[in-house]
Amino acid sequence: MLKGIDPILGPELLAALRAMGHGDEIAIVDANYPAVTDARRLIRMDGHDAVTLLDAVLSLLPLDDFVPAAAFRPAAGGDPDRAEPIFAEFATTIARREPGFAPVPLVGLAFYDRVRAAFAVVASGERRLYGNIILRKGVIRP
Repeated sequence: MLKGIDPILGPELLAALRAMGHGDEIAIVDANYPAVTDARRLIRMDGHDAVTLLDAVLSLLPLDDFVPAAAFRPAAGGDPDRAEPIFAEFATTIARREPGFAPVPLVGLAFYDRVRAAFAVVASGERRLYGNIILRKGVIRP
């Protein structure tokens, strides 16, 4: 345990967050996502839901403000306008931790390809469908 660091952020996830550079991406995926297949670096966090993990990660990780979008979610059923309840929770968490950002929907393979290219994939225990989010790391200014 460390002061000021959410206790669900274990050593493996903390090391990945620290090792990431500006522009690197991390995906938090649900329990149905083929994380073992798609991850370059896999971090298992099966006992935690995606929104709790998102909140913990964003307590340390700045989002990239050099690009138009730095958070991405899947388009449920291929429809970017379809609103799943978890999408609202993602948006609320992001807005609280990183004001001015909102998750952008990616349709089908565009989402999967982005997860495959991510620096790391965090496999959560999230049981809700479409409980996946990708974050692009920004900088911490002096």
